[in-house]
Amino acid sequence: MRERDAFEPYDSREDLSKVDVQLHEADGRLRVLPRVQPLFALPPRQRRPPGVRLIPGQWVRWQLNYRFSSALGIRDWSYWLDTFNIAYGPVNADVFLSTPTVFIDEQGPLR
Repeated sequence: MRERDAFEPYDSREDLSKVDVQLHEADGRLRVLPRVQPLFALPPRQRRPPGVRLIPGQWVRWQLNYRFSSALGIRDWSYWLDTFNIAYGPVNADVFLSTPTVFIDEQGPLR
């Protein structure tokens, strides 16, 4: 969901190379690690948490925030919050309405 669409839910499919999350399945687990995009945004992230490994039926909520200025720095700041909800294996349709198995809050200071 996106703010510009009034947070209206929608289904979509993307090629994994276009999704801002690294997903790797091995040994019955799914490793999840969101990419930090774009590299010029604030706050700087020198140390990031390791990827999360999920077993079937588990899910993770991962949040990252960003701050941007205009190219010349003369307009207002803009802010961006990414929230990734990722489940592994068969789950109920309302899974993301429950408490996540793992919650990663990677939001940094934006001052």
